[in-house]
This record gives sequence, C-alpha cells and structure tokens, in this order.
Amino acid sequence: MTGYITHFVDGKPWEHGATRQGEVYDPATGAVAALVDFASAAEVGTVVGVADRAARAWRDASLAKRTAVLFAFRQLIHERRDELAAAITAEHGKVLSDAAGEVQRGLEVVEFACGIPSAQRGSFSENVSTEVDSYSIRQPLGVVAVITPFNFPAMVPLWFAPIAIACGNAVVLKPSEKDPSASVLLASWFAEAGLPDGVFNVVHGDKEAVDALLTHPLVKAVSFVGSTPIARYVYETGTAHGKRVQALGGAKNHMVVLPDADLDLAADAAVNAGFGSAGERCMAISVVVAVDPVGDELVGKISERVAGIRTGDGRRGCDMGPLVTKVHRDKVASYVDAGERAGAKLVVDGRTVRPDADGSGFFLGPTLFDQVTPQMSIYTDEIFGPVLSVVRVGSYDEALALVNGNPYGNGTAIFTNDGGAARRFQHEVEVGMIGVNVPIPVPMAYYSFGGWKASLFGDTHAHGAEGVHFFTRGKVVTSRWLDPRHGGINLGFPTQH
Repeated sequence: MTGYITHFVDGKPWEHGATRQGEVYDPATGAVAALVDFASAAEVGTVVGVADRAARAWRDASLAKRTAVLFAFRQLIHERRDELAAAITAEHGKVLSDAAGEVQRGLEVVEFACGIPSAQRGSFSENVSTEVDSYSIRQPLGVVAVITPFNFPAMVPLWFAPIAIACGNAVVLKPSEKDPSASVLLASWFAEAGLPDGVFNVVHGDKEAVDALLTHPLVKAVSFVGSTPIARYVYETGTAHGKRVQALGGAKNHMVVLPDADLDLAADAAVNAGFGSAGERCMAISVVVAVDPVGDELVGKISERVAGIRTGDGRRGCDMGPLVTKVHRDKVASYVDAGERAGAKLVVDGRTVRPDADGSGFFLGPTLFDQVTPQMSIYTDEIFGPVLSVVRVGSYDEALALVNGNPYGNGTAIFTNDGGAARRFQHEVEVGMIGVNVPIPVPMAYYSFGGWKASLFGDTHAHGAEGVHFFTRGKVVTSRWLDPRHGGINLGFPTQH
C-alpha cells in the first residue's frame, strides 16, 4: 500500500492537502512507496508567515532555553538513530551501515550547536575612549530557508537547521522530493524536544516551492546544497532578491597517488570513497590520479577489490545499494557507454551486475575505467554514480596541474608517505577540503565544510564558526554612561584621548 507524506508546519503535519503530488520510490525494488505533497507558491508563503511569527518570539528565548531544546533533540536522535537510518535506506537506497554513518555525522553538528553560548559570544572593550566602552554582539536574521539534496536526506539538513535554530532563527526546510521522510522525522523530534511551534517547518515540492523561497521578502537567508548549475541559479536568484546565500555545488574530486604511497591503503580508499553510497556523494572520489610507475599495480589492486563488492538491497547486508531513481540510474549508465566510445579502458563493467534484490530496482554495479583522459565526458562531468576513472600522469607537477585546472574545487586527497610532498600539496592545491591519506576529508562539525571555485557560490561555508556567522549578523555598540563628573557642552569634533 502506498504511503502518504505531507508538510510539517507550526509543530504538526499539514492539514490542508495538496493540488499536486510526487512519487517516492523504494530504489531497491523500483516500486512506488509513497506520495508526497507538493506545495504551491501560495502555500510556501503561508509557511513563511508562520515561521516569521515564530521567529519574533524565538529570537528572545534565552541561550539556556535554546540549548535545552537542542540537548533534548540530540538525545532523541541518539535514541532513534536506527529508525532514521531505516527511513534513509528505504527512500534513498544506501545501505544501512552507510545511513547510520550519515546520522552520526549529522548528530555531530547538533552537538556543536549545543555549544551555541560559546559559539555566538561577542567581545567587549572597556575605555576605548574616556569612560566609553565598545562591544560586539551577533543577532539572528529571522526566517531562513534550507534547500537540501537527495543524497544525504538527514545529514545535510542537520548541517544547517540546528545552528540556525540555536542562533535564534526560524527555519523553513525544503528537502529533496525524492526522499522526504527523514526531514519529517527530524521535524517531529524537534517538536517533541520542546521547540516552539513554527520555528522548524518542512515544506515539500519542486521548483515552484524553491522559487517561492528564493523570492519571498521575509526569507532573509538561503542555504543550499546540490548540483553546480542549480547552486548558481539559487545564488543569483536569492542575492538578486536581497538575501544572504550559501550555495554548495558539485564536485569532481581527485585522489592523487604518489609512487611512494602504500598502494593497498590507496586501493582500499579509492574503492571506499568511489563506491560508497553508490557514488552519490559530493565528496566521493571520482578520479584517481596515478603518478607513474604505480598505475598498473594500483589499477590491479582496485579491480580485485571491486570484484568482491556485493550490490543489492541496502537492508540485506550488501556493500552497495541502488541509485536513487531510474532516471538517474540510466543517466549514469549512459556515461559508461560514453566512456567506452571515447576510448577509455573499461576494467569493470557495472552494467552487468546481478543485484541481491527483489523487483526491478535502480542498480548499477561498481564501474572502473583506466586510461581516461581529461577530454572525456567521464572526466569532465560530475557523474554522481559508481563510476571511478583512473588518469595516469608522469609526475607530481602534472597531477597538481590536473587538479588545479579542474573547474571544481570541493575535495581532494593525496596518498603518500612523504611528509614534504603532502605539505607541498596542501599548500599548492586549489581545493577547499584536503585529505592526506584520507580519501573523504569531510571536516568535523566544529570546522566548516565547503569548497572553492564552481563548488561554492557565496563566501561562507557550512557549520562550524562560519555557520554561526552565516546565521547571525553583527552589531557594534559604543556606550557611555554619564556620572556626576561629566563636563558641560563641547561643540568640537570628538577625539579619543
């Protein structure tokens, strides 16, 4: 029987129905699992109005009250992490262990937000002039919109919403319509944790809902994660309507393997980072840059490991699950066809996989190409699937030039036992997040997440100190409290003395 998913507004499920709906699939079976309501622009406006009213009261809530709610929310996620992971796997398709890891990384941001009394603290200077003090404070913006992708339906909302709420804002979250249930669970748990009605709202939909959020005058800021073309659109549309925007875009992450690297470690890392979550990660390694003479041996080791990957239903203990939709699966498979036509060497063909699953799920097995060149579409495009390309170069300098010449700058990694080479790489590479013998260098919550170049529009990264800065705006106050010793009128220009 098909389920039903609706918006979560003002502390409860939406009660007004919808004129349009979308289908939510179980990617492992190919069956329609639920229908989800799509909000109209007018309905989005109603939700923003609810959030605006809630924000006016929430901004005056004490830091003690805010942190109490966040600690309670954190405890609910901790106790119910298996429920949240199961919802992710059912709609996204990633295996349960990967979904559990996503929940854990999101939980770390909630824990960071619990420390908002320190993170939002201002500064104070006494006697900047005679008996004049100056201090800075940071205050909430009001209503903020969070627009998130399908690949991390719990973690990415948790990158933004807990910090925005901790800073005193109200949030309208528009999750991906492909896997919306995780966001509704989070909203219900926020309400259970004692968050006042209207401070966290979930509205489902497509481009109509997104555009309504980007143009609504009461929405003061927008956080977005998705592909680079849409990130650019969100940034340009949001800023044109006077909003603060952080729009995290796509990636083409390179892993450079130097000749002195531990090739077993590098091969393990390439497989884990290339095929985890079926490659549907903005931090996935999609290009291995093999510095000669290690290419043959490294490709052989990767190929051996790929052969042992079990693809199937994520609820059956498999290593890799399906892709999120049939349309996306077919698009990724078309890149495999294109790579063959372009002359790349197809070492492992994922199109022939026999998944451990019932029905007609959206499966494509791990795919490995060798002898890939920078002119091929499998190199230039963000495929967002389980397709790993090996590019061979002759030196460190060639590898660096390849990474820096790419239009994306999200994440990169270098595998080496040479500390000097690693230090040089982290200094010279033009990428926002760097791993040294670490293939997916996602920062901890108290640092900030974000790339360079076409991987980020805006100048503020997610979570950490930059996240607090994004969801607040600063004031500087200069004050003087008169006492009986003050002198009379002086019309001269004020000076410090």
